[in-house]
Amino acid sequence: IKKWGHREVNLPEVTQQDAVCPASIPSPGLSAQAGLQKIWGAIHCQVCPGAPAWPGLPWHEEMGLLLLVPLLLLPGSYGLPFYNGFYYSNSANDQNPGNGHGKDLLNGVKLVVETPEETLFTYQGASVILPCRYHYEPALGSPRRVRIKWWKLSENGAPEKDVLVAIGLRHRSFGDYQGRVHLRQEKEHDVSLEIQDLRLEDYGRYRCEVIDGLEDESGLVELELRGVVFPYQSPNGRYQLNFHEGQQVCAEQGAVVASFEQLFRAWEEGLDWCNAGWLQDATVQYPIMLPRQPCGGPGLAPGVRSYGPRHRRLHRYDVFCFATALKGRVYYLEHPEKLTLTEAREACQEDDATIAKVGQLFAAWKFHGLDRCDAGWLADGSVRYPVVHPHPNCGPPEPGVRSFGFPDPQSRLYGVYCYRQH
Repeated sequence: IKKWGHREVNLPEVTQQDAVCPASIPSPGLSAQAGLQKIWGAIHCQVCPGAPAWPGLPWHEEMGLLLLVPLLLLPGSYGLPFYNGFYYSNSANDQNPGNGHGKDLLNGVKLVVETPEETLFTYQGASVILPCRYHYEPALGSPRRVRIKWWKLSENGAPEKDVLVAIGLRHRSFGDYQGRVHLRQEKEHDVSLEIQDLRLEDYGRYRCEVIDGLEDESGLVELELRGVVFPYQSPNGRYQLNFHEGQQVCAEQGAVVASFEQLFRAWEEGLDWCNAGWLQDATVQYPIMLPRQPCGGPGLAPGVRSYGPRHRRLHRYDVFCFATALKGRVYYLEHPEKLTLTEAREACQEDDATIAKVGQLFAAWKFHGLDRCDAGWLADGSVRYPVVHPHPNCGPPEPGVRSFGFPDPQSRLYGVYCYRQH
């Protein structure tokens, strides 16, 4: 006697002969018969078109039984391993789910993933290894085949990015990472990720996930590029850029829009700037070391002032850009004459170089100690010069990159800074 709906009904005894049909129901790795065997043990049956209905039941109750098998075949059913949208056939781990795979992990064995707690720092164009290892507690006697997944976490509303997945010796990389990433796997349980030819967009947080059957653990690795934050103003003057234009001008100068964390770190290192600029999250902020009247008033403490989020298209400000350390070299070109902007570009080309971008000049000042009291043209048409050790007749008493703004391109009053890649 079984409870069915609100009535008690008699269910006949089912034998294997009662439910014979010509072909089994196909499924990805598990038949309906096998699935029912796993759940009901000794009951051997298949449900298929033409099989005898349960005698004495109304049609809607017969349908209830017929709907049971499709439900058993859904991804969440026992025996069909699905995880994070990926299907795992039994061969993925060379184990049979009914033969103890996953059972060991549920019987006191713990999967542990280890990643470094400290932030990794590197520079654009370099190669870097994001460490990740895993082990079992207590240790297992025989190796297990696991699935590895690396992905980059969402930053400021940007979507997550798949980086690499691997099962055994089979690897697959995605998107902009194709051809630039691979697993180290130099030692047992080492699944560290190597990224080559680092790009400005590569900095951020990466997750290393190790999947053993239906068990998984992961660790986080934070990657930062060594760089310098600099304010950038349109040639048309102060507060002329919407957010998208700010992104464009930073890219044109070999940089990206700075994040709040990068601006805050620059403020801690002494950046003081009284013009508000866009940041990567579309907020508008500015760093103040010396409070004063035009910059929020002398009564406020030093810090990073914020205007909060602004409309990306309608509102206009300056922008804070972030440039990383260089693989190449920025230098002041020794030339017998002063140059117009066009002549400056040509002079760098004749020296097997290109005219330097603003971001490259800032990076050379910050990381290579470029110190020159000669004003020179840059690629955007501005004129600047870098000072590491302030001295008389060379501007303010603080280190920095001095700017002459955007002079007439036809004026012959300046030299030029060139960039040559190693």
